[in-house]
Amino acid sequence: MLFPTLDFAVFFLVVFALAWAMRTMASARKSLLLAASYVFYGYWDWRFCFLLLAASLIAWVAGLAIDRTDGERQRRAVVGASVGLLLVILGFFKYYGFFLESLGDVLRQLGVARDLPLMAVILPVGISFFTFQAISYIVDVYRREIPAQRSPLDLLLYVSFFPQLVAGPIVRARDFLPQLDERPRLTRFMLSYGLVLIVVGLLKKMVVANWLATHLVDDVFLVPDAHDTPTLLLAAYGYAVQIYCDFSGYSDMAIGTAALLGYHFRENFRQPYRAASLQEFWRRWHISLSEWLRDYLYKPLGGSRNGKLATYRNLFLTMFLGGLWHGAAYNFAIWGAMHGAALGLERAVRERLSPRHGSSPDAAFRRIARSPRPWHGHGIVRVLAVLATFHFVTLAWIFFRSADLQTALAYLSGLMAASGGFAAWTPFHLLLVFLPLAFHFTPHDLDLRCGRAIRRWPTALTALAFAFALVVIQWISPAGTAPFIYFQF
Repeated sequence: MLFPTLDFAVFFLVVFALAWAMRTMASARKSLLLAASYVFYGYWDWRFCFLLLAASLIAWVAGLAIDRTDGERQRRAVVGASVGLLLVILGFFKYYGFFLESLGDVLRQLGVARDLPLMAVILPVGISFFTFQAISYIVDVYRREIPAQRSPLDLLLYVSFFPQLVAGPIVRARDFLPQLDERPRLTRFMLSYGLVLIVVGLLKKMVVANWLATHLVDDVFLVPDAHDTPTLLLAAYGYAVQIYCDFSGYSDMAIGTAALLGYHFRENFRQPYRAASLQEFWRRWHISLSEWLRDYLYKPLGGSRNGKLATYRNLFLTMFLGGLWHGAAYNFAIWGAMHGAALGLERAVRERLSPRHGSSPDAAFRRIARSPRPWHGHGIVRVLAVLATFHFVTLAWIFFRSADLQTALAYLSGLMAASGGFAAWTPFHLLLVFLPLAFHFTPHDLDLRCGRAIRRWPTALTALAFAFALVVIQWISPAGTAPFIYFQF
């Protein structure tokens, strides 16, 4: 079920009305939201509800087993077995086809070509997101950061809660589970803020992202050889804006929908294209995934505790594996490797520019992070750093968006050919690409300010403005409803 559809609107209105009618009945309300979440997920293919249920039960049983086990070795064994099982399930659905294709290529190169059994495996929508949530819960219980959840109802709802189920944000158990124990309240601010986020998310997705996809990006990336250099450059900028609007638009709608039901999610995007370094970019882009990779991959690998070379290695491996998480393909591996290598290089430069030589790299890093004058400076230096960071990210997006490595290389060859004119740079395309980029430099809490302003409006005026915004968005959107990009991950 897609957010910007009539089906979801009817579904949510029913859930909204019933949930608030049950606000004093905690168990009944949670049961309703759990059932609604499975209806939401099963609307696409009901059979995958069993996969969602299995991941949830694995996490619940593992949490109880860890909590009831005293020996450290036994606790680690439970974590290893449960997390390993979840990763095997995820790996089967995500990498089965890639493994067979790669094995077939190797056999052909060895002259032992043979037909391998091929089974069509459909990737369940959102499997990475709910698997990551289940893993984070298990690990947090093991680390004693949260208690094991005794109620299966609460944990099943945590893993499957429909606003964030299929494309994030990745919600931590320590943030969400305590909210289930509180009596839900829908304040005027939560109502206005939720509606603002839903409108902003719809505008990003249905207008900006869909127009860019259908009238620029898809055609150019399909056959890059057929386009000149300026068109390729504009499409690369266009995809940077498209994926931001598509993904952050979904996050906005998820956070807004949860707010209307009385729950708080943290922001998932914070104007990432205004970042003046890659480290800052990853603190602003898909924040929940960046923090998940930091806490459950980078730190377990050793983080920055074992010297410079180990730190660079761990940065590279974290981003490289993050690239492979997006898909089993060489272009995703290159995308992750580019970010991993660049983050390591950037960290080395930052340490060299540290004002205190001879101190530890981590201490220098912490001083620079706290400094009101970061290493990239202010004024023209920061402008150049922002431009350099944006263009590196955009270059890496070419590998991310291309269907395969050959297409990405053809795209880069066309960019370097310096051919053609700027006929594709129409006012319409320039508006779609550069206006959303300009909004990255508005106040970072603009949505909060709008929410605070709207909460003073009469309820009837708020409802009328929201309905009017929906009509306008539908009117200026291209025909059809394209699926969100991150559904495929």
